[in-house]
Amino acid sequence: MSLKVNIKKRLGNFNLDVAFETERGVFAILGASGCGKSMTLKCIAGIETPDEGRIELNGRVLYDSAKKINLTPQKRRVGYMFQDYALFPNMTVEQNIKAGMGKHPEEEKVRSYINRFRLEGMEKHYPAQLSGGQKQRVAMARMIASEPDILLLDEPFSALDSYLKWELEQEMRDMLAEVQKPVLFVSHNRDEVYRLCSMVSCIDHGKMEVIEKTKEFFHNPKTKTAAVLSGCKNISAAEIVDNNHIKALGWGITLCVSEIPEETKAVGIRAHSFYPVNAEQIPGKESAANESRVSVIQEGTGLKKYRNPVQEENIFKIEESRIIEDPFEWNISFRPSKESGWLQWKIAKTEQKDSPGPIPPALAVHAKDILLLKDNAYE
Repeated sequence: MSLKVNIKKRLGNFNLDVAFETERGVFAILGASGCGKSMTLKCIAGIETPDEGRIELNGRVLYDSAKKINLTPQKRRVGYMFQDYALFPNMTVEQNIKAGMGKHPEEEKVRSYINRFRLEGMEKHYPAQLSGGQKQRVAMARMIASEPDILLLDEPFSALDSYLKWELEQEMRDMLAEVQKPVLFVSHNRDEVYRLCSMVSCIDHGKMEVIEKTKEFFHNPKTKTAAVLSGCKNISAAEIVDNNHIKALGWGITLCVSEIPEETKAVGIRAHSFYPVNAEQIPGKESAANESRVSVIQEGTGLKKYRNPVQEENIFKIEESRIIEDPFEWNISFRPSKESGWLQWKIAKTEQKDSPGPIPPALAVHAKDILLLKDNAYE
């Protein structure tokens, strides 16, 4: 089973331009609000019509601007779950499921879907009488009852609180494993995507940029947008100096890295990648800069040990810093100079939860932890 999409659509000053293919598994479209991810689903479902391009599902052409093909939503065999589930408020659970089954639904099949999605005893309940999890199961049952070839999930957890979201996510995982259909999963939440999806793409300003396996996308993002969506907090425009050195323009520091791709235009450093170093390890200080030793600074604090950097060049002096407390970690904003942009360093709370301990004079980052990024597709 496969879906092939290559479409363009203009909406005022906004241009949607996406091209991708997916087969079995859960394929994520990750992006910020207004980037075009939901519009992509609507074009596939036939709710919106592209200006040009082609959409093919399992060898069936759903849309082809050149051949004047544009199947109605009813003929596309596409299951669509809206953000709010879009249950009919004046219909019972049973009636909502029947609505997805055509004009003459078989009672035996209706009963099988009620049992399959654990809705026994709720058949005569209306949506207003259901919990969030029950509504989700009814919406999924109605969608599957239409016997679609593919499922489109448009931010199914966006309106839920964090506790309920976690519960429903586990239910969704089980349901998707059971139905064995290809799935397009739209979200702006990277945690949901990481846990539920096998492939990830990202959209920015209507342009699809990256399509990769989920772990590769998060561990090694290729563009600035992908880095931001994967959770990278520190990104700077950059200029290549030579094969192994690149200058981070926003931070005023030249970094030592592995071989640099020619198209690199920015660098990224995750907030957890920094580590503190000794004062004598800062360039210009007298020390054995390459020794692999650890200095104990203050027992019982989050900054108990300072390590020496592997690459002396990748040291960030801390000229100014600010500490912000989160429930389970410390966020430390810092900058290497008064002219530099701010960077973020995160450390987990450990034994001492009242203070992160003394701020070190400098931080360092390993070359392997520096992300080398291309420009965004729209730039």
